[in-house]
Amino acid sequence: MYRCLIIDDEPIAIRVIRKHLSVFSDFGVVAECSNALEALPILQQETIDLIFCDIQMPQLTGIDFIRSLSHPPKIIFTTAYRDYAVDAFELNVVDYLLKPISFERFTKAINHFLEQEVQPKEMPHSDDLSANTRDFIFLKADKKHYKINLSDILYFESLGDYVIAHTAGNKIVSKERISHLAETLPARRFIQIHRSYIVSIDKIQSLGPGFVEIKNKKLPVGRNYKADLSWLLTD
Repeated sequence: MYRCLIIDDEPIAIRVIRKHLSVFSDFGVVAECSNALEALPILQQETIDLIFCDIQMPQLTGIDFIRSLSHPPKIIFTTAYRDYAVDAFELNVVDYLLKPISFERFTKAINHFLEQEVQPKEMPHSDDLSANTRDFIFLKADKKHYKINLSDILYFESLGDYVIAHTAGNKIVSKERISHLAETLPARRFIQIHRSYIVSIDKIQSLGPGFVEIKNKKLPVGRNYKADLSWLLTD
């Protein structure tokens, strides 16, 4: 369970974040604070994994608050202002969400957090497939957010601003760009073979001249992606 702290001087903003977060069973809210100073004793007493922090707050801004922490948890800034983005990312924050925060955008921020969480675990074992990443993603379809186990995915197919997630027994069509999936999926488990296809490496049955075969279906390999596949053929 990831333990979260919400800091915002707007009660409505806190309710929105709490509601969005309630969908994710692996996340829980430890406390809610109306300003940064209220959060200090909580950080001293509790273990916090992730802070959702507003920027423009009375007494102490979110930027200055995070700078004051010697060992801050992971941070997602939630703000109505674009002006602080550069300052925020200099602090190595997970994400920078602009209000009003849609659930779709919130989900991407959660995925960014989960992706960062697994990185320290992967680095000492970069060649060990059993030691890598979280095993699921969320995709929005039919006004729902589906949790899909990465082990069930055969490949992703792009259709403009949408992708189709092909699994062994289902297809899920989601409004998501394949370029974003390419950035967020674990690189040791998935590989892009074409501008329209990302495939699960362990589901590849065979490689041929200009194609990859998965579940007896031949998927095209783009000319610019052939070199990326070469390492699969090395010992």
